[in-house]
Amino acid sequence: MTSRREFIKISGATVGAATVGSGFVNKFWGLDRDAVEDPNTDGDKVVPTFCELCFWKCGVLAHVRNGRVTKIVGNPDHPLSRGHLCPRGTGGMGLLYDPDRLKKPLLRRSNKRGGQDFEEVSWAKALDFTAEKLMKIKRDCGPDKVALFSHGYGGSFFKHLLFAYGSGNVTAPSYGQCRGPREVGFNLTFGSSLGSPEVLDIENSRVLTLIGSHLGENMHNTQVQDFARAIAKGAEVVVVDPRFSTAAGKARHWLPIKPGTDLALLLAWMHVIVKEELYDAAYLEKYATGLPELRKHLEDKTPEWAFTETTIPPEKIVETARFIAGARPASLVHPGRHTTWYGDDTQRSRAIAILNALLGSWGRRGGIFIPASMPVPKYPCPDYAAPPKTAQDHPDGTVYPFADEVLSHGVCDATVPGKIMTSGCPIKGWIVYGTNLIQALPQRQQVIEAAQHLDLMVAIDVLPAEITGYADVVLPEATYLERWDDAGPTPWREPFLAIRQPVVDPLYESKPGWWIAKELANRMELGAYFPWDDAGKMVEARLRKGGYDFDLLKAKGVIRGKRVPVTTEDGLELTFATPSKKIELYSKRMAEAGASPMPEYTRHPQPADGQFRLLFGRTPTHTFGRTTNNRFLSEVTNENEVWLSAKVARERGLSNGDRVVLVNQDGVRSEPVRLKATQRIRHDCVFVVHGYGHSSPGLKFAKGRGMDDSRLVTKIAVDPLAGSTGMSVNFVTVERA
Repeated sequence: MTSRREFIKISGATVGAATVGSGFVNKFWGLDRDAVEDPNTDGDKVVPTFCELCFWKCGVLAHVRNGRVTKIVGNPDHPLSRGHLCPRGTGGMGLLYDPDRLKKPLLRRSNKRGGQDFEEVSWAKALDFTAEKLMKIKRDCGPDKVALFSHGYGGSFFKHLLFAYGSGNVTAPSYGQCRGPREVGFNLTFGSSLGSPEVLDIENSRVLTLIGSHLGENMHNTQVQDFARAIAKGAEVVVVDPRFSTAAGKARHWLPIKPGTDLALLLAWMHVIVKEELYDAAYLEKYATGLPELRKHLEDKTPEWAFTETTIPPEKIVETARFIAGARPASLVHPGRHTTWYGDDTQRSRAIAILNALLGSWGRRGGIFIPASMPVPKYPCPDYAAPPKTAQDHPDGTVYPFADEVLSHGVCDATVPGKIMTSGCPIKGWIVYGTNLIQALPQRQQVIEAAQHLDLMVAIDVLPAEITGYADVVLPEATYLERWDDAGPTPWREPFLAIRQPVVDPLYESKPGWWIAKELANRMELGAYFPWDDAGKMVEARLRKGGYDFDLLKAKGVIRGKRVPVTTEDGLELTFATPSKKIELYSKRMAEAGASPMPEYTRHPQPADGQFRLLFGRTPTHTFGRTTNNRFLSEVTNENEVWLSAKVARERGLSNGDRVVLVNQDGVRSEPVRLKATQRIRHDCVFVVHGYGHSSPGLKFAKGRGMDDSRLVTKIAVDPLAGSTGMSVNFVTVERA
């Protein structure tokens, strides 16, 4: 039986009420205009729950009148929202009342996946079909030949189902395509990851350094509130970004770095800080190991050397290094969220972790706090019959020694016969929960190829995203406003518990995820693992067993626990779950794995003449492709555009607002998209907001709006340590449409 370490090596904020009041609801949601209530009223009742428009899980208060939600506002008692919501959070009604929602279970009629040829069926028929297919795969090939792709809080029920079934192939694209290198880099350094939400004390930072982190565009609610509070208290900001982002407009220093060279800048900063002894010597003496090795490693990483790579002048590198160090320990270098860039991303994240260690920011006020949580007892159910099995590893010896989750692109590779599995069955079944793999994973054609080899694909979603067109069975899930989800404490600076409970009854024939998982379990003789008839009663039982006031929690949506120290200033004594029990500036684990024990700079390919590096990000009003069909949010932003240097645009005879097409290095062409000619971006790259250019005919609003940048990500650079996919390695030319 493969070990856990082995199996992971598979290769591979106010627009809301204004918009409702404008009559927009009547025009686009397909509701009777006479039934739309005044959003300024409180309604018949106010129901607390928490949001799912992104992963942040902010507390919300849903106002309901005559069985319909009239408005959603932030819960003032919830530590993550504090009475405020980001623009996306106000858009929950746009999802709830989206006329394009999946309404009934669907079975595919044609033999070809992707053909969007379905028939509506009963829940009984859809569930019977799914369970029979899953049992056949288990009998013929084994339970490890089924994988779950999951995104969203409700995925916990399907993880439980898959473990009971006997498979450990549970994967989230958010790991291999987003946060994985960061988690590995910080684990190797501090023995702990940063979690979601990230445990950053931005509000109390004196200097906040952002490296490719677009606060103000990436609207993680608490962080943006803390960012605003910090600036109001006089905090300074350093922004490293080839684009003059929203955050750069608040910065004391903007460093328009050459893309692909961030690690050189980090090493040069550390060179200055160590050489001039600007680091927190007492902190490192007490908590860290490896400073002499780091000092030697940094000797030749001078600002002059970094200038030749980054194009940042040496004197600016020295000035900003001193500026950052001068605010320690309340000087925070933001670790980022989307960290899969160039293939050496674990080393870059290690450098950010080490820089934070030099500043003494780990476990310190204004830096990174150590979160607290409130324990919730498990609901009594049987142990899994055996440790869940997983698909075998890459046969050519490729390993990713520090990946600690299953890799989504590795699961795709393990699905194609003969690609990475030399014997036995490849993966035969996918359960896809809440994630549009067509846009979420790079190298789309390889994802589609893998899907064609499946015996079963089950898509569980609210909207008919592109991936549903490749499914054999589509199961419509209720939105987060219509369902119970499991209880789970969120580690934070103050411990708290929040619950998700139904605000209104499910629309159409949609069902909550817990019900779908339980019904499938019953059909596969796994019902003992779901020994409850109602998820709300299950959550109540868990919380009451933990000694919590469930009635109060249900009424307020959140309860807070007793504050405990989360920084050394509060009285916390730091501990580290590393082999040395200290912060490891020099990593013996990395050396033993054959990797450089300290960050090494890699020079990455640069665009040829006439080419530009493709960079992508987000807009404040959308969570990538998850919300671009939301009419409510799209009143503000309803398509993306391509940022290009104004000087370069003039040289090519292009003007702001022109329609252009991007063509990548492999000849793949984008849809026509509007050009944004601007002085706010370097000459050697372009930038687009991710999540547009949908092709699914079921997304009647989003289909054909803007361009789909993920179509152009045909090339990746795989991180040898975390196995994640660097995607900022694609180059494009810009042509007039």
